[in-house]
Order: sequence, then structure tokens, then C-alpha cells
Amino acid sequence: QVQLEESGGGLVQAGGSLRLSCKYSEESAVGWFRQAAGQEREFVSAINSHGGTTRYSDSVKGRFTITRDNARKTIYLQMNSLRPEDTAVYYCTQMSATLNIRHGSWGQGTQVTVSS
Repeated sequence: QVQLEESGGGLVQAGGSLRLSCKYSEESAVGWFRQAAGQEREFVSAINSHGGTTRYSDSVKGRFTITRDNARKTIYLQMNSLRPEDTAVYYCTQMSATLNIRHGSWGQGTQVTVSS
């Protein structure tokens, strides 16, 4: 199973930016999910193994950008125009090649807090 590790979370003011990183052990499709306190985990974005296909949830489309650097074995989630409702623990996980099925388990995640 592909091993993944998230990093890059922090505290930022509304309107600010953060970039999350997901280091992986083997090349595969990867997705980002998030879970706010008291809420269910939700899909955020995903990218295929070569970086040519991406998906976004409606809530982040136009504000977040997912990319990958296979030479560094890292997926990035650039988050701009952050809102308080983006506050959550963010997780990366292995996805199917069609980017619609989660295959991987959950790691510890990285906390993102957006203050108003």
C-alpha cells in the first residue's frame, strides 16, 4: 500500500494562502480530503499519477490548485483566498485512477485554521 504523509498546515487569516504537501512512497493517483470539527470528512481535490487530470469540489474550485512533482514524490495543494469554513484537518490518500474512489487509509493529517 502506498504510504503518504501530510504537512504544511497552520494558522492563517481569512484571505490568506497556505500550501500543503503530501509526500508519497509510490506513484499513484492522490486525493485530498478534509474534516472539520463535528463534521464528516469531505473530498477536496484529486490528481492522477501523471498530473494531467485533476478534480475539485465545488467549494474550493477556483481557489485551490493541486499539482504534483513526481521527481520529489510530492503532491501539493495550493490554497488561496482561504475562508474560515476551510478550517479542518486535511488528509491525503491514495485514489483510483478515475479519481472517484478512495483506496488508501487515513494518516494523521495536517491542521489548517483560518481566522476571520
